[in-house]
Amino acid sequence: MKVQEIRELIKLIDKSSIDEFVFEFEGSKVEMKKNSGVTYSIAPQPVVVQETVQAAPVQVESLPAAPSAVQEVPAPEAPKSVDTDENLHTITSPMVGTFYQSPSPDAEPYVKPGTKVTGDTIVCIVEAMKLFNEIEAEVNGEIVEILVKDGQLVEYGQPLFSVKPQ
Repeated sequence: MKVQEIRELIKLIDKSSIDEFVFEFEGSKVEMKKNSGVTYSIAPQPVVVQETVQAAPVQVESLPAAPSAVQEVPAPEAPKSVDTDENLHTITSPMVGTFYQSPSPDAEPYVKPGTKVTGDTIVCIVEAMKLFNEIEAEVNGEIVEILVKDGQLVEYGQPLFSVKPQ
């Protein structure tokens, strides 16, 4: 079925009083439903940002009553994260869709942390409207971190991978 034929069907259904339409032809299936007054909205997932504040060491002066209680308190060590490395390249999603690490559920992932990639290396698939779009690394380097889970919905511009350029 051609795109123009589907457009014509959409126009005809839109002008009619039909609320739902299903059409099957030579293994293809087209389903159309009119908006029934119910509005659906997809709220973006909240991003949780954890910030670690590193305090300076505190020294308490001795009190005459308890001189042995004086101690220097060391500041907690800030956790190291690859995201703080400013030299990393981020591969982002070019569209809204579902992120897949491999070409099929039983196949090996395209890349893992430590995998060397070139600009044309396929790193994942983003499925949008039943179309599987292969995403390329766009940079030569090494995959440092995969930032989303397999099967997760991703937004346009959402970071997918951190890459250490070479």
